[in-house]
Amino acid sequence: MAETSKKKKNSSKDITKDITKDITKAAKTEVRKSVKRHPLIWILVLLVIVAAILILTPTENPLKTELVFDSVSEELAIPARVKDDIVIQHTGFTLSYNEDHEQPNWVAYLLTADEVFGNASSRGDNFREDPSVPTGSSTLADYKGSGYDRGHLIPAADQKWSAQAMDDCFYLSNMSPQTHAFNAGIWSKLESAVRTMAAQNKEICVVTGPILTDGPYNMIGPSGVSVPNSFYKVILDYYGPEKKAIGFILAQDAKGDLHTFAVTVNDVEKLSGIDFFPALPDSEEEALESQFDVSLWDLSEFNRTKTAQKYGYDLESSGFIKEAEPVSLEPQGLWETVLFFLYTNFGQYKKSIVDTVVKNK
Repeated sequence: MAETSKKKKNSSKDITKDITKDITKAAKTEVRKSVKRHPLIWILVLLVIVAAILILTPTENPLKTELVFDSVSEELAIPARVKDDIVIQHTGFTLSYNEDHEQPNWVAYLLTADEVFGNASSRGDNFREDPSVPTGSSTLADYKGSGYDRGHLIPAADQKWSAQAMDDCFYLSNMSPQTHAFNAGIWSKLESAVRTMAAQNKEICVVTGPILTDGPYNMIGPSGVSVPNSFYKVILDYYGPEKKAIGFILAQDAKGDLHTFAVTVNDVEKLSGIDFFPALPDSEEEALESQFDVSLWDLSEFNRTKTAQKYGYDLESSGFIKEAEPVSLEPQGLWETVLFFLYTNFGQYKKSIVDTVVKNK
């Protein structure tokens, strides 16, 4: 009986398979006939399916944006981007926003001598939320009554060259909680020194931000903005006579001379987890980021008039004063050759010939 029952089950399965095969075969036949009768309709159906797949398939990171740069130097400042980065561009700077901590991972920009000596706009203090952050930036309510300053990452004084640039740097996406003593003290001194470095080297790449890898942190405001323990800056001079790079790490309670906080860019990378200047050739990146010489950098306080005089920048013409080209002592052309011959060989002609040469010059 058991064998008979088993045979019946097997027979039932076989019948089901046969029916399924017949249905599938019949369906394929009907589809082929339909394609032959209505080819245009089937092409349209396929196009709709393909379009639906492309639209509904998520990209690797829907929050990533394509960045547009005015120069290669500006692009050189951008750190390596990682998955789920929220990267936003504003006038004069680019930032990566950290939703978990409600502040930037980094703010990167090119700073030129023309920009630090520019004086087109005064400070506006237009602090506000950043509508470009798709997940929502920190808010004014987060800082109100917190006891912390809304600390700029790219300072307003670096954005005086343009009214729009000045306005953009007051987005709260460019802010991080800082004690007033730190913000108005050693951090302000470092920001001023960076402007001097830009005047000294004509243009530099700057990346700055909070260290967000050594938590847990105190939090402020309804959004839960993390209060960092320390901050960093890394600077690259890539187009000067001598390529060089340097980093700084300052705790919120840091005091003392700036040079004592200087480190290699590699040191900042290890602490922050950020890969700086990835656009550099690998060998060059390693050489520049593994060492620094603080004596090559002018860390003095920036003063628009005195710093311009120091580095030969003409504030009226907005450009560096060109050095006079050396005057050639060799005769130029046939007439000067003849005069030179007479001058060197006939003493009585010296005075008149010298007067003639000076007049022609």
